[in-house]
Amino acid sequence: MSERRDHRIAEAWRTFRVSPFLPAVVITFIVAVAAGLFAGSYTYAMANPTPRHIPVAVTGVPASEVQRARFVQGMEKALGASLELHHYPTYAQALEAVNRQQVFAILQERRGTGELDLSGASGASVAQLLAQAAPRVSAAVGVPLVVLDIKPLQRGDPRGLAIFYVSLASVIVGFIGAVQLTVHAKALGPAQRIAFTVVYALLGGFSICAVVDWGLGALRLPFVESWLILALTMFTSGMVFSMFDVLVGRWALLPTWGLMVMLGNPSSGGAVSWPLLPSLLGTIGRWLPPGGAVNALHTAVYFRHYQHAFPFAVLAVWAVAASAVFWGWRGRDRGGG
Repeated sequence: MSERRDHRIAEAWRTFRVSPFLPAVVITFIVAVAAGLFAGSYTYAMANPTPRHIPVAVTGVPASEVQRARFVQGMEKALGASLELHHYPTYAQALEAVNRQQVFAILQERRGTGELDLSGASGASVAQLLAQAAPRVSAAVGVPLVVLDIKPLQRGDPRGLAIFYVSLASVIVGFIGAVQLTVHAKALGPAQRIAFTVVYALLGGFSICAVVDWGLGALRLPFVESWLILALTMFTSGMVFSMFDVLVGRWALLPTWGLMVMLGNPSSGGAVSWPLLPSLLGTIGRWLPPGGAVNALHTAVYFRHYQHAFPFAVLAVWAVAASAVFWGWRGRDRGGG
């Protein structure tokens, strides 16, 4: 009797394994867990941004070092974070540091009054925190202070979120395009697959820029540079999925989603500036494709003459590595063809 029952159970399991119900059940549980992790990752990074250390330039020789020290201490207490002070001999040098995105504000004394020059374009969330805290601290410690925004955000993007949304679109549509190629054009060879990824990335990047700039007027973009950044991001995202497709097969969307959306986008610095992110996320985010995209596009829009190579290197390394893995494994599966 027991043997017959065991045989029926084994037979039912074999039937279940080859039926469409097994992957359906697995997907059901994966979606349930992924929903919680997705909500948790964004909530952890963005719901309650907390400053840890904020780089601030200090220039000139104030009439009272004591007053400045009192104000800085008051700000640190109000923010629950340290102001990382960088001293510059002249205001021009401090402004250069702002443009190079090395500091978020300039603290100086002008005609006997303290002045805090913010850079909203450097990080809207950081500038907002400083702007809210500075007047209260100034009144509490008895240090007169003027707060200015010397590099404001564009009028169509008052919260500084447009660049995050634009880069998010390029990341998600980039790998969705690769998913569709896998489903509907699986017979493409490795070179053909990469070529089509390049084409849809170029067209998609152009489309995003055209809609956001020409259509909505939300951002005034340096069009060609922004187009190429978004195209590179879409290509990189597509090739990351393609890499996982040859490594793990039909479950490729899981590591792609985890890397690019659940980890990469919250830590990119697009929605919440890096000084307000949990320190580990802020560090990791700069080395992932979404962080590279946000970094490059943000500099192109607001600090055009101070573009740096690092975000492009991040995107390029991911794109080349993913393409190499895809080419090698896909070619091997096809017998080198």
